[in-house]
Amino acid sequence: MGRALGSVRARAAAGATVVVALALVAAGAAVLLVLHSHLQKQAGLQAEVAARDVAGQIATGTPYDKLDLPDGEDRPVVVTGGDGRVLAVGEDVRAVDGKSVGAGEGAGRSAPDRSTDDDDGDDGDDGDGGRGLRPGEIDDDVDLRDGSADVEGKVAGYRFAAVEAKDSRGAQATVRAGSALAPEEDAVASVRDAMLIGLPLLLVVVAGVTWLVTRRALRPVEGIRGEMAAITASTDLSRRVPVPSSRDEIGRLARTTNETLAALELSVERQRRFVADASHELRSPIASLRTQLEVAVAHPELLDVPGAVVDTVRLQRLAADLLLLARLDAGERPADTRVDLAAMVREETSQRVADRVPVQIGELAGGEVAGSRSQLARVLGNLLDNAQRHAAGSVRVAVAREGEDVALRVEDDGPGVPESERERIFERFVRLDDARARDDGGAGLGLAIARDVAVRHGGSLDVRTGSVFELRLPVAG
Repeated sequence: MGRALGSVRARAAAGATVVVALALVAAGAAVLLVLHSHLQKQAGLQAEVAARDVAGQIATGTPYDKLDLPDGEDRPVVVTGGDGRVLAVGEDVRAVDGKSVGAGEGAGRSAPDRSTDDDDGDDGDDGDGGRGLRPGEIDDDVDLRDGSADVEGKVAGYRFAAVEAKDSRGAQATVRAGSALAPEEDAVASVRDAMLIGLPLLLVVVAGVTWLVTRRALRPVEGIRGEMAAITASTDLSRRVPVPSSRDEIGRLARTTNETLAALELSVERQRRFVADASHELRSPIASLRTQLEVAVAHPELLDVPGAVVDTVRLQRLAADLLLLARLDAGERPADTRVDLAAMVREETSQRVADRVPVQIGELAGGEVAGSRSQLARVLGNLLDNAQRHAAGSVRVAVAREGEDVALRVEDDGPGVPESERERIFERFVRLDDARARDDGGAGLGLAIARDVAVRHGGSLDVRTGSVFELRLPVAG
């Protein structure tokens, strides 16, 4: 059991760790994606601001060689004309996306004088892509994309923003400004490294906490197991397992286990009492029959044949009763057939012609019940035998339909059952003092058998008044 508990703890800890690991990996990936997207947008915004600043200078007529360009390492800038010629380039910027742009001195390098070109201010044929920009205007659209730039011989990744503008003479220029992606990559790498370091530590903590919590939660189970092992070893069914104070599944398990032990103890005690009583009841007819046979062997003329027959019949009935009780205790289900109680009463009473007290038939209302006819006939016979045993001179049986039930009542004119004894008489091998005084051969099993059969048919058997026994069964269907 210890191994099983350890296995449960291990599986619980492993399962919790795997679930947390998957959740953390998913959450970490989402955080890195969001962080990367945010930093990339921020870099694009910075690049766009730089590009529009330069485009604004161009639109206001600043000469290309006088442009105030950002620092090349942080914000590399390249200004090209409509024909692709480099008009200005940031300081120390040598190449963009692998294409050489040259290195200007100072703020930048200007294009050759184009005052003779397009001096008419034509704004429609300078390669503006049909945007219709007029001189001094800046395009509202921006083209964002990742690329690389060589600044002072160092190639790095940048987020570039391209903005188109027209100078005061109507010449088109494209400003491409970049924002370094190194800070973004460093930030993402730092977060990733922190996750890689913290994730294993967090998983270790989760596994340890789950192990301890599971161990604490299963501790009552080990207590229950230990007590059950002790009960099995000692066969002492009066012992009970410890019940934890918590009202959870383990607490319910402990309470159910104790209820099972109580039922088992009651069943074993009942079985022991049953065996003892059966042995006692069997001893008398067997001893009497043996005595008569021994006398018959020594003195054949003294053989009491009628007495031997009575003892044999008594022994046969007792054996049949014990067999039926054993079958009922084993949980034998009654046959699922329909039985008309009124018809059964007529048939069974018509065969009782030699009874000490004749049976009177009262009202017999129709009503079918589901069950075993032989067992229900046994109930009727036991009730009639009991009534005739105590009756002064009258026994009456009736069947009534009451709602969804059929009630069979047997009544006699005897002294009745004292109220304090009305439940006790249904116990096995119980006979009241007056019945014992008569010594009519009964073993005290008839009413016990009758109630067991009634209960297994879904009904009940009770003493309604001092001398009225009522069998109540549900209507079939």
